[in-house]
Amino acid sequence: MPRIAAGLSAGAKTSEIRTLEAELVERARGRDEAALREIMQANNRRLYRLARGILRSDSEAEDVVQETYVRAFTHLDGFRGESGLSTWLSRIAINEALGRARSARPQVELGSVPEATLEAQIIKFPASPPGDPERTMAQREIQRVVERAIDELPDVFRMVFVARVMEGMNIEETAELLGVRPETVKTRLHRARTMLRENVEKEIGPVVMDAFPFAGWRCERLTVSVLKRLGIGG
Repeated sequence: MPRIAAGLSAGAKTSEIRTLEAELVERARGRDEAALREIMQANNRRLYRLARGILRSDSEAEDVVQETYVRAFTHLDGFRGESGLSTWLSRIAINEALGRARSARPQVELGSVPEATLEAQIIKFPASPPGDPERTMAQREIQRVVERAIDELPDVFRMVFVARVMEGMNIEETAELLGVRPETVKTRLHRARTMLRENVEKEIGPVVMDAFPFAGWRCERLTVSVLKRLGIGG
């Protein structure tokens, strides 16, 4: 969301962010195109990653993000500011994604874990030596390995991993978003890391942060599509 000047206390920053966010939402209620674009471009990646974390499908995740914005922008009066706008949008996206997932897999729930959970089957990929001319290609392949490995995590662990590690949400935010206790977030994140670390994370390190990118033309295409559905813009 909007950047805040440095030098403010944490409380002042939070208050300033809420004020700017309220102004942005008010403009969006009036179908201000710039405000709608700003909201979408600030939240596209997070919503896409959360939706994909449930559905494990690029195309379905994009559909969920579009539906999330259409529902949110046509019901902005329902946003009371009790939580942040990103959290509100994330809940809509998760509910939409879960509804679709349950249609295909009725047992999908984020609040419970089967007693006998299968370990993720992760494919090993050798690290490229420094200076290797094929290093870029290798890194892309490693990224695909990471994405497959994350997809193979059980649902409840995958969602915590996406929220905490890939999106950088803190424990309290993740717990509120997923409707679980903070202690549960910690436990599930530990399990998820254990499943991934030995075969993937130690070989690629920070590349995991770039998994499931959603930017550039895809981000712009989705933004334009939503604006068209709302009857705004050319």
